[in-house]
Amino acid sequence: MSKKIILTGDRPTGRLHIGHYVGSLRRRVELQNEGDYDKMYVFIADAQALTDNIDNPEKVRQNVIEVALDYLACGLDPEKVTIFIQSQIPELCELSFYFMDMVSVSRLQRNPTVKTEIQMRGFAGESIPVGFFTYPISQAADIALFKATTVPAGEDQKPMLEQATEIVRRFNNIYGETLVEPHIMLPQNAVCCRLPGTDGKAKMSKSLGNCIYLSDTPKELKKKVNSMFTDPLHLNIEDPGHLQGTYTDAEGNEVTYQNTVFTYLDAFCNDSDFEKFLPDYKNLDELKEHYTRGGLGDVKIKKFLNDNIEGNSSIMLQIMDAGFKYFNVSLDYKERAAGASKWTLQKKIKLLIDSFVSFSFMPIRLVSIIGVLMFVIGVFVGVFSVINKLVNPDVPMGYSTLISIMAMGFGITNISLGIIAEYLWRAYDAARRRPVFIISEEIVVK
Repeated sequence: MSKKIILTGDRPTGRLHIGHYVGSLRRRVELQNEGDYDKMYVFIADAQALTDNIDNPEKVRQNVIEVALDYLACGLDPEKVTIFIQSQIPELCELSFYFMDMVSVSRLQRNPTVKTEIQMRGFAGESIPVGFFTYPISQAADIALFKATTVPAGEDQKPMLEQATEIVRRFNNIYGETLVEPHIMLPQNAVCCRLPGTDGKAKMSKSLGNCIYLSDTPKELKKKVNSMFTDPLHLNIEDPGHLQGTYTDAEGNEVTYQNTVFTYLDAFCNDSDFEKFLPDYKNLDELKEHYTRGGLGDVKIKKFLNDNIEGNSSIMLQIMDAGFKYFNVSLDYKERAAGASKWTLQKKIKLLIDSFVSFSFMPIRLVSIIGVLMFVIGVFVGVFSVINKLVNPDVPMGYSTLISIMAMGFGITNISLGIIAEYLWRAYDAARRRPVFIISEEIVVK
């Protein structure tokens, strides 16, 4: 009896987003825990990621770690699943090389997923990198080498699996029954097959900047949910809303759209969420009915979706709440074998100072707030002194006038310093977010 083997993976071109989660990650954890398969492989396709990132290998290298951490955070267990890096298996490149002789250029050009990916990245004509153009062949090698029978993936990967199956069949026709034909496993929830981006585009993509990442903070999640695409025809609350439809854009083109907020609610929302966050409705069907009837604004449904997310603080807590396991990685620090510690008192003092001034606006704001308070106190003391002198002319002038002048002067100074420091901080904050360039070699041009 042939073994049942699962293989799936991701390109480390950025952090994983909820499109990956509902499309594949969630199902991977379920399959892992069910134990109905003999072997399960999950790989990080760093070699494939280089096909359109060859000029930025550091990006891919860093994201290998990010993707691995997302895997562990979602509940993938290294004791049950073999997690590996594509570039560390040289046989994959070798098999891809031989598979290239089994696929025509015209067949690759007909691949819908390849067409879409090329369009998304703005490649045109002869500017398409050969490696990117042929990456369906590389995917076929990944699947065939491990004799995978099942590949959990989103709907957009169906053309890739079809091409992999064609290659396997042709190989077997030539060399005998050697490789195994793979089958795709789509998400059980049809909505999750292709989760749209927050801007309403057909696909959630890192390159389009329309993703909600698994590692997003509650603040980032709220901002993205509030900016989500809904219904362009729903201009007033009393107007009937649409879950999908068409509209004419400024250029006169007819555009088909989906109400992204409701699509996300279809993917994530349960009846129990209404009891917690929106008790006016029993379930999502009632909410949809009210929205399409009119009288329900986009702000309210966005707030419900946001509350549904923030109710568990983050996407990661939602994942854990769904029953997936998590664990801590402990570090065993060994005693210093030789030499003295370079963690000097001066460095400790610097760290203490940095903990107050390097990570927050608050110290700067505090200086400004103190300045405002001192100025107000100075004005109050000054006004009190003048009124007291007018009411009681015989009262001798004392320290109150001096205190008033000093307090106002101190306040104005602090306010000015706070404004200057604010500008400097903003300039520094903008500068440090720029790409970090590593100089590997200096060339002197004479």
